Amino acid sequence: MKVLGIMGSPRRQSNTETLLDKALEGATEVGAEVEKVAVSGLKISPCREIYACLEDGHCAIKDDMQWLYEKLLEADHIVFASPIFFYGITSQAKAVVDRCQALWVGRHVLGIGKEDSRIRRGVFISVGATRGEKLFDGAVLTVKYFFDAIGVKYAGDLLIKGIDGKAQIKEHPMALQDAFHLGQQLVHPDSILKDYHQCSAPNCNELLKPAKGKSCR
Repeated sequence: MKVLGIMGSPRRQSNTETLLDKALEGATEVGAEVEKVAVSGLKISPCREIYACLEDGHCAIKDDMQWLYEKLLEADHIVFASPIFFYGITSQAKAVVDRCQALWVGRHVLGIGKEDSRIRRGVFISVGATRGEKLFDGAVLTVKYFFDAIGVKYAGDLLIKGIDGKAQIKEHPMALQDAFHLGQQLVHPDSILKDYHQCSAPNCNELLKPAKGKSCR
């Protein structure tokens, strides 16, 4: 079971990356092999609308996206993480999404990959500085269509408002715990609650392995 984490923040050790790392940690805890890709460190051109992909499903732009295509198709499940920039995902993350037009053409126009019978799931992690009612609406739609383009089911998200300062998310342990559980549930959506039980301590939402006993405190 392979889980790919896409880190869309241009800043390393960001609030977004901290949550992504927790989600990948959760996936690892339940047996998945994980890999994280920071797109800000890759050379990925925006889509130029060349439409060469209509011929054989391959993008004509030869850059790091060629390598990332293989990772996206190989992964069983995906965690896509990006902070909110002006009510959308970052430009680095959006370049990845737009360049997956080639995979959409391959899958939905040319029928490439239709033989893949895996049930592939994806989740979205995002952090926004403001508290607007529709803060995440545009980003969620973008990620849903991105997942659809590459044959992945949108299985859930973790969307947190009011986070802007450096490392501020570490002041919110419940958010970190939610990210950890999201990673677990991405890998085992049906069985996770059978293998783990709720902590019995007051006001604690932690899921515990049977070996840890009835309480985490």
